[in-house]
Amino acid sequence: MSRKTSETAISLSINLDGRGTSTIQTGIGFFDHMLTLMAKHGLFDLELRVAGDLEVDGHHTVEDVGIVLGQAIKEALGDKAGIKRYGSAFVPMDEALVL
Repeated sequence: MSRKTSETAISLSINLDGRGTSTIQTGIGFFDHMLTLMAKHGLFDLELRVAGDLEVDGHHTVEDVGIVLGQAIKEALGDKAGIKRYGSAFVPMDEALVL
């Protein structure tokens, strides 16, 4: 899936039945780190490349990645058969236990 605007150009692929591998290049180190952890602990494969107007700030990059990631997950889920509405998890991330 891709998105191109005057601020960003994004290419993303996701496999929800993956193994937690990822290649992420947004140009924002902490954002890359968080997306990598999300893919790893979510056990989905994520390939993401972004060219954004980081000389302005990271806002457009983060916003547009959210849009494309949401669209890709929605498409990958199809008719959402078998998906339960509620869930919970405890995830060890870096030096913290995240609820």
